[in-house]
Amino acid sequence: MNWYLNIINGLILLFVIVMVRHTILRGRYFLHIFQQSGYKPGEFWQWLMQHWNQRVITPEHVLYNVVIAILLFFLSTTITGSAAIIILTLFGISWFGPFDYYRGEKPKKPLVFTPRMIRLTIPFVLFASILPVLTSYIAFTGQIPFVRAQLNTDILYSADIYILSFGWVLGNALVPFFIFIAALITKPVETYVHRHFIRLAKQKLERMPDLTVIAITGSYGKTSTKFMVRDLLGERFSVCATPGSYNTPMGICKVINNDLEAYHQILVLEMGARYEGNIDELCDIAEPDIAVITNVGIAHLETFGSREAIARTKSTLVRRTRPGGTAVLNADDERVASMADLRDDLDIIYVGLHNGEIRASHIQYDQEGMRFIAAAGDESETFTTRLLGAHNVRNMLLAIGVARSFGMRLTTMAMAAARMEPVEHRLELKQQGGLTIIDDAFNSNPAGAKNAVDILSRFDSGRRIIITPGMIELGDIQEEKNRSFGRQIGEAELELVILVGKKQTEPIREGIRSTGFDIENVRTVQSLSEANRLMQEFAQPGDVVLYENDLPDSFDE
Repeated sequence: MNWYLNIINGLILLFVIVMVRHTILRGRYFLHIFQQSGYKPGEFWQWLMQHWNQRVITPEHVLYNVVIAILLFFLSTTITGSAAIIILTLFGISWFGPFDYYRGEKPKKPLVFTPRMIRLTIPFVLFASILPVLTSYIAFTGQIPFVRAQLNTDILYSADIYILSFGWVLGNALVPFFIFIAALITKPVETYVHRHFIRLAKQKLERMPDLTVIAITGSYGKTSTKFMVRDLLGERFSVCATPGSYNTPMGICKVINNDLEAYHQILVLEMGARYEGNIDELCDIAEPDIAVITNVGIAHLETFGSREAIARTKSTLVRRTRPGGTAVLNADDERVASMADLRDDLDIIYVGLHNGEIRASHIQYDQEGMRFIAAAGDESETFTTRLLGAHNVRNMLLAIGVARSFGMRLTTMAMAAARMEPVEHRLELKQQGGLTIIDDAFNSNPAGAKNAVDILSRFDSGRRIIITPGMIELGDIQEEKNRSFGRQIGEAELELVILVGKKQTEPIREGIRSTGFDIENVRTVQSLSEANRLMQEFAQPGDVVLYENDLPDSFDE
């Protein structure tokens, strides 16, 4: 019988190994989601509510406890303890052995163990380990710690496997909730760290009184405009700018404390907001000399509640601009243009495709990029750039407005624009295996999506293909905007449409169908990798492929 006991012991050990692995991966996954939620418990809780059955308390957790209950309360007198061990370990290994929360895809924005994440992970691991470790100790020794009690294993022959399996599965299910406890424990530490870095950043700026601070906000186009401002001003000045989408208090402080040097003349900051009051918080760190407002759209409508609240928040940047400063405003956006009325002591520069003192005309596209004519006062100049889209022309006009406030000429700016590289995943033009790729995968919005489809429709070098999952985080208007997006795709008369995610893209399909577009040329797949395989089977040299939006790792149908 030794071989039989060895098999039983092997199954128990294998079950524990499987549960350890699954719990670690599950913990890492929820830490990743918490990081993508901006370390905000409220947003993390909303995500948990939206994914309760798929990720939080899964069918595996429920069914496994049902099996335990059936064996313990209904079949305990009819099956042997070893049979219960075999049943529970095999069910556990088969149900918790696989782990595919990312659906086979590589995370688009991986978990980064920053100092803050490390501080959070330590108490999280400690709390998440308590129940599995405690029940494992009881199951293997029969002793209940701290109360000097011991299980009567002669009566409860298989009590160990019930306690062991229940403890591990319950502990596995509770993993996301321990993140709240860890966040609560580390909150005083994080508050101290934030205040410390903010204090250092403010002190550094106070030591640089001649530094000009430029702040950029808006619903869309902040990052692109920031890099354009940096590159245009870089022709004449020493410029420090926040990288990527660094637009939070800690992101801005990190750049000021680590990257800003005494020789820098200009600091360009991107200021993001998800809630009212966020811009005030950023201006408390660095009050701008020049404010740039790109637009007022519907990004983060879910958290703001209304477009009026978004406009109010963005206008804070104009209110907080230093006396005698400058505001560069998008004159094509009525809400932005009206912000000039908030101050009478600022120099206001209006720019736009249709309105304003700085305008653009004769926009043209080809496989090398885009060209247009910019006019400001008596000056006009042809700009050639690898950037694409009418919205990028408007972003360039905002940057031109800033550069004009420094006395720069259009000819100097045009030379800088010709050298500009597209911002990664924002209408980034690439050549790949004979195909022209338009990569617009970063945070699609209604205006940007419309521009991207319009650009794709203007290419005539080959067949035109779009791959998209549509748009998210648009609140109650999400279905309406995706349906409108579908109509734009249908009217563009593309050769192939690949939609990613059946449920998410149903409004897009409805919009496409309403235009009379041949629905046979619309395919729906479940993942980006599947979309890429389908595209490669269809595409041939000379074709143009648009990637419009790429859903975050936290999204799951």
